[in-house]
Amino acid sequence: MILRKLGIENKDYALLTLHRPGNVDDKVALDNQLQIIENIQKQILLVFPVHPRTKKMIANFGFEPRLAKMKNLLLIEPVGYTDFIRLLEKAKVVLTDSGGIQEESTFLQVPCLTLRENTERPITIREGTNSLVGHNLEQIRQELENILNGKYKQGRIPPLWDGKTTGRIIEVLKKKF
Repeated sequence: MILRKLGIENKDYALLTLHRPGNVDDKVALDNQLQIIENIQKQILLVFPVHPRTKKMIANFGFEPRLAKMKNLLLIEPVGYTDFIRLLEKAKVVLTDSGGIQEESTFLQVPCLTLRENTERPITIREGTNSLVGHNLEQIRQELENILNGKYKQGRIPPLWDGKTTGRIIEVLKKKF
């Protein structure tokens, strides 16, 4: 099991993913993300499977020494889907710029802070466990504090996210053809 391999415990860590060009391809933007990471890892162990693009940009901008100084940051290689879902399911909170992870965290009922100014998954905010926090360090700090203190919003799994989509599609196709 991935948690045992990494030496981490259920709900004792935050999970981070960053890969979008707007967050990692620009030195100032990536510097802002690192400020967020620096603050979060002071409050909770931060597990960060580093995307190849992000790893490349960290190296290009010379940020490796900065990351190495963060004592509560666990940088790991990207993991397969099953291991990633296990990491997500067992995390106290996920911080991400990924649309898919916004959906997966909502389905798994894990609090999610989206490090973007917008989302193509608004249902995860309206009904799910997601909050759009952008790059606002104070808002991120406040939402994280709420999560760590058990005061975060209680989302729900949206209607029709029940695993029965295939059957509904088949019924629609039967009626049309």
